[in-house]
Amino acid sequence: MSNEGLKEVVCVTGGSGFIGSWLVRLLLDRGYTVHATVKDLHDDRETKHLEALEGAESRLRLFQIDLLDYDSIVAVVTGAAGVFHLASPCIVDQVQDPEVFNYSPYFSKDEKELLAPAIKGTINVLTAAKELGVRRVVVTSSISAITPSPSWPADVVKREDCWTDADYCKQKKVWYPLSKTLAEKAAWEFAKEKNLDVVVVNPGTVMGPILPPTINASMLMLLRLVQGCTDIYEDHFMGSVHVKDVALAHILVYENTSATGRHLCVEAISHYGDFAAKVAELYPEYKVPRLPKDTQPGLLRAKNGAQKLMDLGMQFISMEQIIKDSVESLRSKGFIS
Repeated sequence: MSNEGLKEVVCVTGGSGFIGSWLVRLLLDRGYTVHATVKDLHDDRETKHLEALEGAESRLRLFQIDLLDYDSIVAVVTGAAGVFHLASPCIVDQVQDPEVFNYSPYFSKDEKELLAPAIKGTINVLTAAKELGVRRVVVTSSISAITPSPSWPADVVKREDCWTDADYCKQKKVWYPLSKTLAEKAAWEFAKEKNLDVVVVNPGTVMGPILPPTINASMLMLLRLVQGCTDIYEDHFMGSVHVKDVALAHILVYENTSATGRHLCVEAISHYGDFAAKVAELYPEYKVPRLPKDTQPGLLRAKNGAQKLMDLGMQFISMEQIIKDSVESLRSKGFIS
């Protein structure tokens, strides 16, 4: 991009989160001016780590938004050439106490907490982007919109044209994959209907150095693993990816006009059992349980699962390095000794 282009304003929703903080950091490093959203401007845990970033003083503006409040979104998108929509609740445990959700009578009470912000929030952000003439929107989806997909052929590697089975999710009460799937499908429908330029990144289990003071869902998986947790995350795992690579992938698909559609973002398609075995090998001092090798039934392993991003020049950090950086971060933050 030209120097002129690098001075443009971009908006990052969910800017205070695990991926969001890294994205804001890399955008500032590249000379962008960033409008980043937080849930509470008066909460130091959401703002301090962002304000401390290099370039933040002159080129970072923080906005408090509610995804369900359209006007609050308009304020942050105004003046932006591009939007990165990351904000969405991320949990891998079952939702116990969802909020009231009036988006559609089709959903039960259990689905409310995740589905309202995920779907309605996405539509609000895209509507603001369209109304305000944003050039391109990058939506953060997830491998959770690709898997669980039990009816996908067992002899075919899962690709971008694979979608999570919504009925399976409802039947098994796994709401997070359902929320990501419905939100991404809503984004594609909106893009087509309103002729908005949208590209999507579908990250795997994101790990690496934590910039915010709080721990996110995927790093919690690793923390639990080294503490002896035997969960296999059957419906939630398809491979790991370094948080810096996820942030880079967002910038890559934003800046490359040739990038279209969905982009699977994993260092490799692998099983949680592979990941756990590598953690155990690198850190024998922790109580990492022995898990079955094949923890994701029917998932074919592949080194080039993220071929679309590789074709754009992406070189992924290895699983071993992801684990080392993650454990180091958990130690330095005092989560493990």
